[in-house]
Amino acid sequence: MPSHPSVRPSLLGVFAHPDDESLLAGGVLARHAAAGARTAVVTATWGPDTHRAAELADALAVLGAGRPRMLGFADARVPESAPGRPRLCDAPFDAVVELLVGHIREVRPEIVVTHDAYGQLTGHPDHVRTHQATMIAVHAAGLEHLYPDAGDPWQSTALYLATHPHSGIGELAPLLAQVGKRVLSVPDDFVTATVDVSAWIQQKWDAILAHRSETARERSLPGILSRLPADRRDRVISIEYFTHLDPRPTPGGLR
Repeated sequence: MPSHPSVRPSLLGVFAHPDDESLLAGGVLARHAAAGARTAVVTATWGPDTHRAAELADALAVLGAGRPRMLGFADARVPESAPGRPRLCDAPFDAVVELLVGHIREVRPEIVVTHDAYGQLTGHPDHVRTHQATMIAVHAAGLEHLYPDAGDPWQSTALYLATHPHSGIGELAPLLAQVGKRVLSVPDDFVTATVDVSAWIQQKWDAILAHRSETARERSLPGILSRLPADRRDRVISIEYFTHLDPRPTPGGLR
């Protein structure tokens, strides 16, 4: 993620649920949009006619990340989130990948951001499936004979996995533990980009607050954060961590 504002690349976030984009990459999305970069978000679950879709639209407007792009699958733990549609974790994997390929080819982002392999901190099955499908889709989008009806090929130049290092969960871990949630962090050397988003903290927090139904819940992270003093809350959300992967072919043979 280049540091000079004039060279901010276009960015597509792919996340499991409405609110993941704001919690995990809201600062980076706001930073790229402020620099004039194209930004967009694909959300894998919840139907487009639900209250969470409306909240997502409000959050994306705050972040400058365009209109909601929703795959419309049901949340693994809330089947009524997409009436008549399968849960994301039950949907045919290839169908999920094809839908993501279509969005990647339409948006044509230089960078794609998604969950890490653990499913970002708590291991939610929708986070894990979104990670898996995005990893395949980013590669497949660049190959012309895969999903030819999903648009012209496009190869993103970088893939970033939103994550947390062992050393970066000090204040977050007890907050989640108090509601019975575990924390799955990665070794510090797995983190290749640590982004201080303090300059965009108000936009990020406003985007989180846009997910009103989540801030009203006691066990959700937006709800937990909303009950913290502002200074402590800002410390928790002011740093975003990522692991950088290169999806392009690189030279070198087997050794």
